[in-house]
Amino acid sequence: MFKEILDVLQDDPFGQRRWFHDDYFDLFVRHAHGELVAFELCYGIDSNERALVWGRGQGYFHDGATSKEFIGARASGDSLEADPIIARFERAAGGLPKTLRLELEAHLGEYALQNAAGSARRTRFRRAAWQQSGGKQDQKEDRSRIP
Repeated sequence: MFKEILDVLQDDPFGQRRWFHDDYFDLFVRHAHGELVAFELCYGIDSNERALVWGRGQGYFHDGATSKEFIGARASGDSLEADPIIARFERAAGGLPKTLRLELEAHLGEYALQNAAGSARRTRFRRAAWQQSGGKQDQKEDRSRIP
C-alpha cells in the first residue's frame, strides 16, 4: 500500500510536488491550484524499472523497456482488469487520497486503451536527481523530468 514520503523538494511556488511509495511503485505527482498537472508512476522497482509519465498538455510517455508486464500488456479484447500493472496499482492505491486515486486510475486506463503496444522512448529508465535522494535536492537539480 502506498505511503507518502514527506519533506519533498518544492521548487514551484504555484504548485506542490508529492511522492508516494510502496514495494513495487514510486508515484510522483504535481498539483497546481488544487489540480493534478503531472505524474510519474515508476514500477518494477525491484527488477526492470519502467515509468508512465503524464503531463497536462503534453500527454503520455512510457519510459523503460517493455516486458510481459507493462501498462497496456493484456491480450486483445481483455478488459482493463486483465492488465497486470493496473490491477497491482489498484491493490496498492488504498493509501492514496481518494480524488488522486480516481484520477490516476482514469489516466492509467486511458493510456492502456490507447497504447496497448507499450512503446517506450528509452529502453533504460532514468530517475531525476531529486527522486534518488529521498526528495531533498539542491535548487540547481535536473528539471528535465515532468514531476
